[in-house]
Amino acid sequence: MNNPYINSPSSLCTVAIEAALIAGKLLKEGFGTSFSISSKKERHDLVTEYDVRSEKTIISHITSVYPDHIFLAEESGTSGTADSSDSSVRWVIDPLDGTVNFAHGVPVFAVSIAAEVRGELTCGVIYHPLLDELFVAEKGKGAWLNGKQIHVSTTQTLSDSFLVTGFPYSVSSNPSDCIDHFYRFLKLGLPIRRLGSAALDLAYTAAGRFDGFWEVELSPWDVAAGVLLVEEAGGKVSQYSGDAYAISDRTIAATNGVIHEEIIEVLR
Repeated sequence: MNNPYINSPSSLCTVAIEAALIAGKLLKEGFGTSFSISSKKERHDLVTEYDVRSEKTIISHITSVYPDHIFLAEESGTSGTADSSDSSVRWVIDPLDGTVNFAHGVPVFAVSIAAEVRGELTCGVIYHPLLDELFVAEKGKGAWLNGKQIHVSTTQTLSDSFLVTGFPYSVSSNPSDCIDHFYRFLKLGLPIRRLGSAALDLAYTAAGRFDGFWEVELSPWDVAAGVLLVEEAGGKVSQYSGDAYAISDRTIAATNGVIHEEIIEVLR
């Protein structure tokens, strides 16, 4: 099977790519227009009509091909036929990662779609529609950006690193000492960015644009596709403790692998 975004993709990955491109087109058309915005539990945890429309579009496309698969999506939660014969496949979807940016007209947001087979991440797609950048990873097949294979950076030390992070909506309560960790990295004199999209933070780390990323209190849909991208690009992902990472974990550190232990030392 030929595909301009990855060599010999599986059918799962092909459908994920199709869904991301369709949703991305919708978001691109909606960006900068007038649309409804509301808040969730936290004041600045926003949802727009395009989050909902994008999610429905993604699930509809996937279901048209795989009617028995199950879903974990940001806006609708868990859905699908959990007792079906094909419920071993779960799609983890963030239809619009970077909603606050989108709502305020900041052009940094993405669609994130991942597929798990029996609990293992097998395919991840992150699409930045305004830049038309499609990041694709498939287990054992590497990570790709618009058809070109990508790799994590070769930066050798934390002191030479370019890092990216984010903050939870509950930042004022300093969960997992997130403010303190940020301060520690700043004290090292490192350049640090905050894009407002964990999916893009991970995709950019996979592409070698950043050397490392850390954050707390992310949801599975924020990280699922990005984790696979980093791993398939040759990087490393763990909890702050250095223990193995699962997409339901509270803390995440993702790096080029070389500087990983140095970052973990700061986060510990």
